[in-house]
Amino acid sequence: MTVATRPAVPQRLQGVSERTRALLTRLNLYYAVVGALALVCVYLLVNMFFAWRAANSQNADAIAQQTVTMRTAEIAKKPLEGLDAKLAQATDDADKFSAKRLPFAYSEVAAELGALAKKQNVKLTRVQYAEAPMLEGGAGALTEVKMDASLSGDYRQLVQVINGLERNKMFFLIEGVTLTGQQSGTVGLRLRLTTYLRPPVGAERSAKTVTTTTSEPASGGEPR
Repeated sequence: MTVATRPAVPQRLQGVSERTRALLTRLNLYYAVVGALALVCVYLLVNMFFAWRAANSQNADAIAQQTVTMRTAEIAKKPLEGLDAKLAQATDDADKFSAKRLPFAYSEVAAELGALAKKQNVKLTRVQYAEAPMLEGGAGALTEVKMDASLSGDYRQLVQVINGLERNKMFFLIEGVTLTGQQSGTVGLRLRLTTYLRPPVGAERSAKTVTTTTSEPASGGEPR
């Protein structure tokens, strides 16, 4: 009977196999895994560093933008600070102006124009009145009154009349000035004026009731 025999392994190859088995022990495998994990951690740390830098840069831009927005809002709100008090003060000033400088009846307007003409020694030949729609606000409704007045007299005296209207305690707004001609040293002047009638207060109500029947014109007419 023939017995098969394995060929003998060379001594050099046996040494290589033993070294390979030695390298593949559990301890060496552990070191290899740890090394691989260390490389992965280094890679992740590098990526995290760059991501952190990018995030910081974006945060800085966002903070700068928010700071600019906040400062813009602060500047925009300054005119609105104390707006309630400003509105109350403006209303009070408007009411005082109305009480001190606006007439409550046509008789007051006619008397003031006549007194000014007499003071400057000029002749007030005609005054035509026209009412405009009511203007709401302030202490009450205001009636806009437009006047077309004709005067005659010396040129210098007529200039003083215009100056007197501009400086008058009663409010007059001069909207037009026209010289209508000159005859024997007398100059004709046509004035277009505007003022506002306010509601009467206190004792003025009874005075207005009396003067209305004699002084208040119809729209476009002249006081009677």
